[in-house]
Amino acid sequence: MKALKSLGFLGGNNAAETPPEDGRVVELFRSRAELRKQHEELGAEMQRLRDRNKQQEAATGRVQEMLESLEKRLESADTGLSTLVFYHLRALWGDGREIIGMLVQDLAAKQEERERKAWALEGNRKQFQVRQAAEQQLRQAESLMVAARQQVVAFDAKLVKLDKWWHRWQRPKVAAQRPALQAAMDAAETNLLTARGRCEQLEKVGAGEFPGISVEARRAINLAAIACAEVLCLRLARTTLVASARAAMARREAAEYYGDLAACVSIMSDIVKARNLLKQRAGITQEVAQRTERLRSTAAYLGEFETVPVPESCCVSEGDVMTHGSQGVTAAKLPNVVAEDTWDLFKVLLK
Repeated sequence: MKALKSLGFLGGNNAAETPPEDGRVVELFRSRAELRKQHEELGAEMQRLRDRNKQQEAATGRVQEMLESLEKRLESADTGLSTLVFYHLRALWGDGREIIGMLVQDLAAKQEERERKAWALEGNRKQFQVRQAAEQQLRQAESLMVAARQQVVAFDAKLVKLDKWWHRWQRPKVAAQRPALQAAMDAAETNLLTARGRCEQLEKVGAGEFPGISVEARRAINLAAIACAEVLCLRLARTTLVASARAAMARREAAEYYGDLAACVSIMSDIVKARNLLKQRAGITQEVAQRTERLRSTAAYLGEFETVPVPESCCVSEGDVMTHGSQGVTAAKLPNVVAEDTWDLFKVLLK
């Protein structure tokens, strides 16, 4: 028997017990798996950072090459002035975009303020009606609660008086009516709590979140922006600076040759005058309003919620051709500012 016990054939409880070393081994393998997972995540993160570092180094290298190329062009007598003309043209284009952007921001801010006030007033009006109905329901629930409680109190007082020996047959019949009264009082209390919760919820909700400027308003603002872009082009219609500025914006580096010293100085002088002309505020409001009315009569949209008109619906009208045909052959043709994205119009239009 002792030999059998020593071989493990007896004493099954000792054989079923798990040695403490097995638990430590399981915990060790679990910790190893977690460490391996963390190591893989850190390796992936490190690789991602390496890739980003390489991309940043490549971008920095390209910028450095552009700066070196710019320095070489500026230090050269043949290309220095043309480079200055190139950046003057880009500045002219930026002025036009800034003027239109400021107009859009100003109109959008005013329209948002108006619509936000109207939204708040309408929300308050609807909220007042809903709150008034909820308060009326609350008062009715309070009245029902008071009435139900008074009935229970009066019934209990009546039941207390039935304490004589001759009431021993009448008292059970009367007491049987109390559960119905108690249920009515409980229902009235539940209705009261629901009405109070509805009033508290209405106080928290308020008028709601403003959904933003309406589609009609965004369309009107965009038409004003398009009209402003046309007005700016009309101010420079006697020159070809708009086309030259567009060509300069299409290139990343100054590679165009604009002529000798006299020609470059003349172009830069014209650009300075053009920039001052674009920034003049006199009469621009009336001109934009007139052209906005024309655009409103011709503008078409692809969808119900589209805010940018179809470019073909914003083409030059006959009045523009007649007006600028008398300026001579040097006058530039008024472009379709939407189709050609003049002054980077799509960057400032409201979507």
